[in-house]
Amino acid sequence: MLYAITGIVLARVLSTEEIGLVGAVAIFQAFASLVIDSGFSSALLQRKHPTRLDYSTVLWFNLFAALVIYGLLYMAAPWIASLFQNDARLVGLSRGMFVVLILNASAIVQVNRLMKRMDVRMVAVANTAGLFLGGMAGIWLAVEGYGAWAIVWQTLIIAGVKSLVLWSTGRWLPVMRFSFTSLRSFAGVASRMMGTSFLNTVFLNLYGFVIGNRVGLSSLGYYTQSDKWSKMGISSLSQVLTSTFVPTLAAVQNEDERFRKISSRLNRFTAYLLMPAMIGLMVMARPIFHFLFGSKWDPSIVLFQLLAFRGIFVVLNSLYNNYLLAKGEAGVIMKMEILRDTVALIALFVALPFVGLSTPDNPVLGLEYLLWGQVAATVLTWIVTLVITCRVVGASKRVFLYDLVPYAAQVALLAPVMAFCGHICPWAGGQVLIELIVGAGLYLLINHLAGSKIQGEVIRELLGRNKESVTT
Repeated sequence: MLYAITGIVLARVLSTEEIGLVGAVAIFQAFASLVIDSGFSSALLQRKHPTRLDYSTVLWFNLFAALVIYGLLYMAAPWIASLFQNDARLVGLSRGMFVVLILNASAIVQVNRLMKRMDVRMVAVANTAGLFLGGMAGIWLAVEGYGAWAIVWQTLIIAGVKSLVLWSTGRWLPVMRFSFTSLRSFAGVASRMMGTSFLNTVFLNLYGFVIGNRVGLSSLGYYTQSDKWSKMGISSLSQVLTSTFVPTLAAVQNEDERFRKISSRLNRFTAYLLMPAMIGLMVMARPIFHFLFGSKWDPSIVLFQLLAFRGIFVVLNSLYNNYLLAKGEAGVIMKMEILRDTVALIALFVALPFVGLSTPDNPVLGLEYLLWGQVAATVLTWIVTLVITCRVVGASKRVFLYDLVPYAAQVALLAPVMAFCGHICPWAGGQVLIELIVGAGLYLLINHLAGSKIQGEVIRELLGRNKESVTT
């Protein structure tokens, strides 16, 4: 919520070009973060009983990698600017923003340890403290006219406060040793997850690079804004699935029948939350953007809708990847990423001649073509991943689909009802409220009348009253 409020204020104050500047830096930051982690956080989560030396070794590796990568990127800042129409502002911005790599690297193991113990309370506290202080600083700097630097300082403060809180409350200190033996023991899973994450990062950032390089920072700003807001829901759901469920699934990886039951239950749990969240956002996109930002970011609306639709399959792929990871099939995950990236690249090359297309009514027409390629690649990957996951888990594809379809069908039927009711009110905020109440109310009612057990479990889980976890 704090991040959202800050984002709304910054989107109103900053220009599309300033948002585009930060989006350009974020592309390189994403790849650098990937190298710093190198898949070891996933390997730690997958291992049943990591030792203190294991955690310490990964921490020292993360910090060393972060310092080296920062030095390289510091020197490469002028080259980065040359890639985006030689905008000199990117030199200082990138050098400032990349400090966050070191701050984030210091917190990776602390977060991992808490997630391994299924203790997310202090992670939430650290995130909240960082978001509050960083958000206040970002808003003040934006209002004072610091432009894109407002987001840079916001990012640095968020990361710094988060790391400080985790280290001061974590009651864990590393040993002053680095074990190559320990690091090598993670190499198998870590390298495969690193390869998978690298391909995923390419997939998610290649489009932003092409837009900024070929079309300009203003168009990149529209894309960055739509991508940012769509990712809030997608990342939140994916993070819960990855951080919370992988340790539990890993604990029963050798109990096939129990694993199948848990996976089916998680499918329904995910679908129950995912379908109304993503499809609901697609329906309410226009009034949400008008209520939060006015008409300034109207070109981002259709991009947001496409990314929200793609997000359904992103979260499902993330869920299935958790099953594969828990079963030790990290290599399969990497193959699926290769498939998705191959299709996405083909779609990109097909759409590349049209990326700069625009009309007076639609300045992002060419970007729509690019995003349809992302959607096609993600859907195809989901289909193949579904087939392979069912084989690895020993479950029927029909069962997996049956876990998803009822919730998708319900929301698809409710979508036109929501849109129709929203038009009753001329004010954008009222439209959002009406559509939310109608959609959520009817969704809860339908599942209640259908005797949905998962609805009761989800409600109890969200209220913290679920005596029986969805993973038991």
